[in-house]
Amino acid sequence: MDLNDILSKGGFDPETCLVLRHRPPQREFNRLLPRLVVQRPEVFNCYQQTQSPNCEKQMKRATHVVSLIGHEPGKAVYVGLYEVASYYEIPAKEFLQMPVVQEERKLRGLENEKFKPRSVTWFDLKLLDFHREWQGKLVVGWVSELSWSRWAAKNTFSVQSIRDESLFSERIPDWREIVLSWNELQLLSSSWREALRQWRGIYFILDSHSERGYVGAAYGADNILGRWLNYAKTGHGGNRWLMDCKPENLRFSILERLSPDMSPEEVIEREGSWKKRLHTREFGLNGN
Repeated sequence: MDLNDILSKGGFDPETCLVLRHRPPQREFNRLLPRLVVQRPEVFNCYQQTQSPNCEKQMKRATHVVSLIGHEPGKAVYVGLYEVASYYEIPAKEFLQMPVVQEERKLRGLENEKFKPRSVTWFDLKLLDFHREWQGKLVVGWVSELSWSRWAAKNTFSVQSIRDESLFSERIPDWREIVLSWNELQLLSSSWREALRQWRGIYFILDSHSERGYVGAAYGADNILGRWLNYAKTGHGGNRWLMDCKPENLRFSILERLSPDMSPEEVIEREGSWKKRLHTREFGLNGN
């Protein structure tokens, strides 16, 4: 069985279906893409609603777009089937003022880059209910890494597997393995939030630009989750030295997970010990 069989059985003509395998060149955005499908589908769709000139020509002839995400070399994971409802030109100024576009460009690290086109072709893509239960689960083969847009009828996309669990629903790893960017804090799943809400601990923030670190303690409402959501909202959490850092350069990890019944005084003592050992007062971002 391949993707064309699935489309044909569903009443869709592979001749007019364009298959897109998304794999953004921006490393962090590429890592965020599966989370956007689940957490912010409108931002994910915004990413594919404008295309390169070559792909634009194809999409203007397509009735539907099969959206996939590059899973690993030679494979792609199903996101959904989108109807190409319409397309039209948007002046660059209007385009850049759209909130969803601003968010998408910020996540891609493009918010400060000069936008050269005078206008963009915007594709109105409508997600259909076609096999939504396979989102993140259906894995198909992909022959060439160089070509990311293909006509369904002219290619074979063999079904590699239909997984029991979605590849887009990332399980929280061992706390020792957690390293999150500031952008990833905006996209925490419910399972991640619940785990971080239970954990008291000592956390570490690295500014990847200056290579300086900050040690903090979490023991109040919502524990680590509460502190990290504060950073996600403000970029600095009220800490003076972090205000000089760009939020996009920050990386968050956990140095030590503590007992939920440990007193605030004991947590603060552990925090001081980590500051001393990591020298974040003298050479880092801790002001006290």
